[in-house]
Amino acid sequence: MESQVLKRNVRNVVVAGTLAIGALTATAAPAAAAPIEIPGIGTFEIPGLVLPQMQGAPTGPVAPPMNTTVGERAVEAAHTKLGAPYSYGAAGPNSFDCSGLVQWAYKQAGLDVPRTSYQQAAAGAVVPMSDLRVGDVISFYGGSHSGLYAGNGNVIHASTSGQPVKLAPLASMPVDEARRF
Repeated sequence: MESQVLKRNVRNVVVAGTLAIGALTATAAPAAAAPIEIPGIGTFEIPGLVLPQMQGAPTGPVAPPMNTTVGERAVEAAHTKLGAPYSYGAAGPNSFDCSGLVQWAYKQAGLDVPRTSYQQAAAGAVVPMSDLRVGDVISFYGGSHSGLYAGNGNVIHASTSGQPVKLAPLASMPVDEARRF
């Protein structure tokens, strides 16, 4: 008798509380039951009631956010500038030189990197070419040119006057080394 009273009281509290906050809707579906969990007490199913989907609420299992590196975020930013014009000494947001693009992209990702290609070639950690990751800064032509490794053997860079920011094969230029920030 005591357990039946406790169950009825818990059910009444669950229903009254849920209705009070507007999160429960009665439906005509006879087989539907909305499981409601009360921490420390248990899970209860209330036949004939379905929790409505609140606007903006997830509709099913939510995958955890993917962890991206600062380099990956920098490449995502650089991708948005494909086609932007080259301009010597420019560091964005509308035109770029090579190191200006690298610096701007990393800044969008939340990291300050050096401004010039020579400074970029001397900063960060040296990375073997066999261990490249998206976002690694690649130095070319003795350090006078830099770009961002975009994966799949490609680099995003602002090459030269008259050429927009573009995606090009890494092998299209003489590589010196890679740096990771």
